[in-house]
Amino acid sequence: MFKLRSKIKIVSLTFLLLTFVYGKIKAQTKTIPIETQNNALVLTANQKDGLKIIYFGKKLANQSEYNNISAMYKGNDYSSMLNNAYTPSGGKNLVEPAISVVHTDGNTSLELQYIKHDLQKIDENVAVLNVTLKDPVYDFTVTLHYKTFFKEDMIEQWSTIQHKEKGNVTLQKFASANLCLKADAYWLNQYHGDWAREMQPEESKLTHGIKTIDSKLGTRANLFQPSVFMVSLNQPATETEGSVFYGALAYSGNFKIDLELDYLDNLRIIAGMNNYASVYTLKADEVFTTPPFLFTLSNQGKGKASRQMQDWARKYKLLDGRGNRLTLLNNWEATYFDFNESKLSSLLKDTKKLGVDLFLLDDGWFANKYPRNNDHTGLGDWQENREKLPNGIASLVKEAEATGVKFGIWLEPEMVSPKSELYEKHPDWVIKQAGRDEFYFRNQLVLDLSNPKVQDFVYNTIDGMLQKNPKLAYIKWDCNAVIYNAYSSYQKNQQHFYIEYVRGLYKILERVRAKYTLPMMLCSGGGGRVDYAALQYFTEFWPSDNTDPLERIFMQWEYSYFYPAISTSNHVTDWGKQPIKFRTDVAMMGKLGFDIVVSKLPEKDLQFCKDAVTLYNGIKSIIWNGDQYRLSNPRTENVASVLYIDSLQNNGVIFNYLVNNRYEEGSKKPIKIAGLATDKKYQIREVNVYPGEKTTIDETKIYSGDFLMNIGLNPNVSAGRASVILKIETVN
Repeated sequence: MFKLRSKIKIVSLTFLLLTFVYGKIKAQTKTIPIETQNNALVLTANQKDGLKIIYFGKKLANQSEYNNISAMYKGNDYSSMLNNAYTPSGGKNLVEPAISVVHTDGNTSLELQYIKHDLQKIDENVAVLNVTLKDPVYDFTVTLHYKTFFKEDMIEQWSTIQHKEKGNVTLQKFASANLCLKADAYWLNQYHGDWAREMQPEESKLTHGIKTIDSKLGTRANLFQPSVFMVSLNQPATETEGSVFYGALAYSGNFKIDLELDYLDNLRIIAGMNNYASVYTLKADEVFTTPPFLFTLSNQGKGKASRQMQDWARKYKLLDGRGNRLTLLNNWEATYFDFNESKLSSLLKDTKKLGVDLFLLDDGWFANKYPRNNDHTGLGDWQENREKLPNGIASLVKEAEATGVKFGIWLEPEMVSPKSELYEKHPDWVIKQAGRDEFYFRNQLVLDLSNPKVQDFVYNTIDGMLQKNPKLAYIKWDCNAVIYNAYSSYQKNQQHFYIEYVRGLYKILERVRAKYTLPMMLCSGGGGRVDYAALQYFTEFWPSDNTDPLERIFMQWEYSYFYPAISTSNHVTDWGKQPIKFRTDVAMMGKLGFDIVVSKLPEKDLQFCKDAVTLYNGIKSIIWNGDQYRLSNPRTENVASVLYIDSLQNNGVIFNYLVNNRYEEGSKKPIKIAGLATDKKYQIREVNVYPGEKTTIDETKIYSGDFLMNIGLNPNVSAGRASVILKIETVN
């Protein structure tokens, strides 16, 4: 009996010792710092607690000190779940999940334990960290991907989800990123809008609970709620001061961003595709990939963060982000739907006279059975209208070439008019609910891009036109309708429709870009679809159908926080009451175009526009590729002022506009100029002066960068000088 008790005691002690050793190994924590030039996102991982975020902020000089961060935060067992790097649902986590699933046996719980991580070095600036997480009970895996752009302080995060269970797993939520910020308080700067009212900013202090920014429109996802935002930490950030987080989801469909402030004042940001009406059935071994969530952090205010994002976009995300762009003349406001070959021939000559690169033929050139003479008919019938264009597009392309300009064309290939041959032949290609009334957005419906036959039709529309007219130089790709009565005749599982629709769109664009390199404008009734997933296929986007230059100053100001000037198409039109100089100056803060009746311009206005195009061609590289500094805010000051300066801090362009036209308002004090070298000498002269006018700037003076940044310069903006462009150059 004694020997038996001794053996039991020895076995028990051995079991306890092994359990202790195994527990120590299992609980061993790994610290995984994700560093860029100035920032660090620090993860910790062990098999017991999973993957946590313990820090996101300014990079420490000594990496080993990240290990000390966890000890700084005291809490109970509940608090340990608040900083998950990818929060699962159904287990001990009681906060908003990043992922929620139903396993093949009906179980709704998920635990994600850390398995491994690896780092892939792409080049000196770019790397991808992959972190594998797995459920200990179910054969279910999530891999988190963090792509860092070192110099630009940018991170792209996305997730891949797969399983090997016997059957299908249901994904009920599937975020791209799950971040955790720590501060004393948080201010959210978000945007809202509508047609002709895009990018209206709204800042508010985040309170405890969940704030959601989302879209359920299917197409034109950014129309009412853009998927870009800022969060200021501790206090509202200014242009030059404060800590601020920038976020943007690169996805062209329904999105959802949750910002949850918990009881310990952690801010959890969960961003990804919207799971609204989109439960996804995941087959065994199928890989579900979420879109990238893009983010950066600045401790030097909003201006620094925006320059980081703009620089990154030009180098890595925007199609041909550091290439050339075509200035153009559009016919829309000159003719609307009422044109013929004779009118277009005259406009081609006006294009050459103006000095721009390209003539763009807008809506109304197509359809025969139901001619496109208004916006009620013809979409989907992409053959030249024989009455308007008896010799077809080819003759216009040829005539443009003979005139010395390029030719571009408008398309809306994702859409269909109820009154069209396409609708009559293929009603099953149209998104609509059988037995219900059709609802129209701009008198049209949306084609079902989740259907491969529809994808082929749209691609063949583009491909056929470009094969027939190989010298077509530009496409304006529009998308005016949202999705009503969401139903696909093709999809067996309607819960997959919204996701498959966007996948179908990207498949079309990938096929187009695999074969053609011509520039394309992303238009969606204005800025209704601009995001960095779409901008991988487009060279530029149309911010708004509202081209009133005063309104555009405010819109372009807000867009510029997230998108570089080279991506923004700005046209001079007859909207607004401002003179031609004001309208042209505003449009020059991006990719310049015109949508005016050139033949009706007074002689001096025409001469001004021609001179402006010549000037623009000399300074556009600074505007497109330079660092942008917002000097005077139109929402708080009488004058809006924006500087673009080259990377060497030698040459820059400053745009100044009067935005408060009350009695004797204007620039009554110097505007401090940023982004200069303190020890360099600068000369400033006014450019784009209207014929017959004289500048009030003393162009003989030489200033130090130190003086201009600390004292500034008065551009002398007033009711009589409502728009002033200054060129700043270094002198020896």
